[in-house]
This record gives sequence, C-alpha cells and structure tokens, in this order.
Amino acid sequence: MVRVISFDLDGTLVKKTFADAFWLEGVPQIYTDEKKISIEEAKKSTLKQYEEIGPGRIEWYDPVYWFSRFKLKTDWRDILEKYRYHVEIYPDTVNVINRLSKKFDLIIISNANRSFIDMELEETKIGKYFSRVFSTTSDFNTVKNISIVYSKICNKLKINSSDIIHVGDDKEFDYVSPKKAGIESFYLDRKKESKNSFTVYNLEDFEKIISILVTKGTTDAKWE
Repeated sequence: MVRVISFDLDGTLVKKTFADAFWLEGVPQIYTDEKKISIEEAKKSTLKQYEEIGPGRIEWYDPVYWFSRFKLKTDWRDILEKYRYHVEIYPDTVNVINRLSKKFDLIIISNANRSFIDMELEETKIGKYFSRVFSTTSDFNTVKNISIVYSKICNKLKINSSDIIHVGDDKEFDYVSPKKAGIESFYLDRKKESKNSFTVYNLEDFEKIISILVTKGTTDAKWE
C-alpha cells in the first residue's frame, strides 16, 4: 500500500534556472575574471569539461570538484548566494504537493548537491511539505542511475518498495532506476516529447494517477 510519494527536484518541482545560472553563467564568469580570458572562451572550456564528466558521475554535481579542477580561488558558495534569485518554481508545484501532503508522506530524492537543494527549498518555501529530503550525491556518494540508492532510501524510511511512488524529469534516473528497485515510477516530460503509460506531462497529471490508484484501492491514503 502506497504511503510515500517521492519527487525529484530540479526539472520537476523547480525549474533548472538556478542550476543553469550557477554552472553556465556564474562559473564561466569567475573563470573569465581569474584566467583573464574572454567569456566565450570560458564558456567553451567549462562546457567541454562538464561534458567530459557527464551527469552519470558524482563529480558532475560537486562544486568543490569543479572549482578545484578549474583552479578557481573564489569561494563557490559566494556564487551560489549570488544566483539564488534565479530559483523559480513551476506553477503547478505548490497546489499539487499541498494536496498530496495531506494524504501521503512526501519526500525529495535529488542528485543535486545538498547546498543547492537547501537554497532552492529556502527560496521556494516548499520544504515544509516534505518529511525527508535526500541528496544522493551528498548523502550516499552516488547518483540515481544506481538503483540500489532507491533501495537504501526505502531502508532508511523503513518501508517496502511497494510503499512508494516516484516521479521525476529524467527517464533514466527517475523511471528506469527506481523501477529496477521495484518502485512504481513515472517520467515527467514537461516538453511532451514522449507518449507511453509511464509518462506524465505535468504534476497535475501525476496527481490524477495517484487518485486513480487510490480509487482502485492500491494505496491506503484517504482521498477526499
């Protein structure tokens, strides 16, 4: 019986504007200032090195790693603070999580560094809706392409894989990986490029699916 609803964060609950501003604007600008090169060269160099690592590796999400690799003297936390105003929530987020939080325990499972997560939750003020927030990179030293991380989270919550449903905007991280761990999962495709039984186009669609599951008696939530 489903008791926990799990959400990815960036691209699911909040837009990627904050992360993109930090990595694609802030870091290249510091690179430009410290290395005395053009912003075009800095963007080209940093992007090339990002791509060499890729989102499947933990280093991708680690500002300490990148500032060390780029040999930058600036404190990355200052850049994080500078770009916090870029945090932007999706218009369907608050209403959906507010309603679901009255029936289920809500959690967040994100690849993002803990510092990024904390700032996004602080700026959007949605942290109050979630009983637990997991950064797989900060808490488990891995990313969500490893299905065992979902099993570890279930163990921490003392629940079975059948007790939780997950949704997120990355097909590999948020659908394939949790599915391998036995978790019912859904891929959030806000661009509407996919069409299949496990894809939803917004959080309201996802909420409707939860409602259907309740109607079928597959959860123990009390739906009003």
